[in-house]
Amino acid sequence: MFGELIPLGGGDPIPLLKKRLIVGRRENCDIVLRFSNVSGQHCELFVVSGYWYVRDLNSTNGIKVNGVRVKERRLDPGSILSIAKHQYEIRYNPIELGAVGPPPPDTLEQDIFARSLLERAGLVKPKRTEEEATPSKPGTDKEKQETLSDHDEPRYDVLEGLRRRPGPHSR
Repeated sequence: MFGELIPLGGGDPIPLLKKRLIVGRRENCDIVLRFSNVSGQHCELFVVSGYWYVRDLNSTNGIKVNGVRVKERRLDPGSILSIAKHQYEIRYNPIELGAVGPPPPDTLEQDIFARSLLERAGLVKPKRTEEEATPSKPGTDKEKQETLSDHDEPRYDVLEGLRRRPGPHSR
């Protein structure tokens, strides 16, 4: 386990079982939050240099770190992550995750000119790339590969706890 999210409103801790997790309402998310104000794929949690980061996946209701709305931010141990209106404290040990030296930057945005100032301030939605704008056809190689790689990986459902993803032949 690479850490855990502690629900501030009560409830069981949510284990962070992989170093990259998708959080949302959809069944195929690594952490399933069954709340109507949580988007299908709401945000992504990932580890860089021993520290957890969160990135909003263009959700409707956004994410906040310590009360500040963000698109992407480093989550220090003890930070409060708000997904829509649901708050969680993140607990982990950066040294156990490989951290050495000072923490990495708060955000990982590499190219400062990649997004407009309005996009970076969260005032307009980002422009979709051609790949995002083109809907993928069911059965494509990329979709098959993602489907195959998702089977048998542990995931967390907020209502059902830890369980394995269903295989291709299970009902």
